[in-house]
Amino acid sequence: MTTAPSQTAGEPVRFPLVLGLDTFGDVTHDSDDRPLSHAQTIRNVVEQGVLADQVGVDFFGIGEHHTDDFPMPAADVVLAAIAARTARIRLGSAVTVLSSDDPVRVFQRYSTLNAVSGGRAEVILGRGSSIDSFPLFGYDLADYEDLFEEKTNLFAELLKGGPVTWQGKTRAALHDQDVVPHTESGPFPAWIGVGGSPQSVIRAAHYGFSLMLAIIGGNPARFAPFSQLFTQALEQFGRDPLPVGVHSPGHVAVTDEQARDEFWPRYLQVIRHYSKIRGFAVPTRESFLHEVGPQGALYVGSPETVARKIAANLELLGANRFDLKYGMGGLAHEALMTNIELYGTQVIPRVRELLARPVR
Repeated sequence: MTTAPSQTAGEPVRFPLVLGLDTFGDVTHDSDDRPLSHAQTIRNVVEQGVLADQVGVDFFGIGEHHTDDFPMPAADVVLAAIAARTARIRLGSAVTVLSSDDPVRVFQRYSTLNAVSGGRAEVILGRGSSIDSFPLFGYDLADYEDLFEEKTNLFAELLKGGPVTWQGKTRAALHDQDVVPHTESGPFPAWIGVGGSPQSVIRAAHYGFSLMLAIIGGNPARFAPFSQLFTQALEQFGRDPLPVGVHSPGHVAVTDEQARDEFWPRYLQVIRHYSKIRGFAVPTRESFLHEVGPQGALYVGSPETVARKIAANLELLGANRFDLKYGMGGLAHEALMTNIELYGTQVIPRVRELLARPVR
């Protein structure tokens, strides 16, 4: 992420407006509503990333998951395939579950992506709200917090460049270790994804990572104190201002009605499934309509509806970046491609227009 342009003394730092797309690689369905193979779903994500570049989207992110519904355990490989067919769009994770991975390997994979893409890589690190990777790689959930703290500490050291000396409890120590590949122009941008923990906000500021607010339900206004806490914590740690982003789910179609009709049954099916695993409340049609309204966390509607909601919440949250988590398990690839095209050609220009003047 580039730093803010120069500003007059006393003025707040302003970072460039960034409007991106995220996917978890949700399994898509064919025209007969049959689930596609994991391989075809992954190939479809590559095509979606290429289209995002073509229609002017700023960033394309892929979140790490390890389930039958989200067959995306190696997002960096897919991002490299997209990098080979694009020239402009920034590419990164959304998120990488650092707690169950090795920080050195994460650094190496994204440094490699940075090289392949010509300096367009970035990484969003998270503790893992989806915990499937913990048993898969032999980690104990009892160490959930300690794993992330230690591994974030090491990752921050790796980003500094140069030989690394580090010691902790979760992996072997490093002693003046040169970690390759080296980046050509300093560290790639790194973020901490935060879903509701003030401690994670402070951690991001402490280590000098940008802040990504993952708002997947409820009123986005409740996250405004997190942006303020982040600014205060950066000042306390003697760090320069850093960007704040927002990640939220949604779906764009030509009209509000079409977007809701396409998204709602898939959303209900997915949340109902995960309610049994993670204790989510099963949505009703009424609760869904509230979530797509002005005080909800879903960005579902026509380009104008979605653009106005993005612009309003960016101002409300003091953020300069918005990543729409598009798609929902069971939607067709064609619907996702339409979503991407409308987001790039209509939503993004409209958000920029709205934020160029006071949002009403």
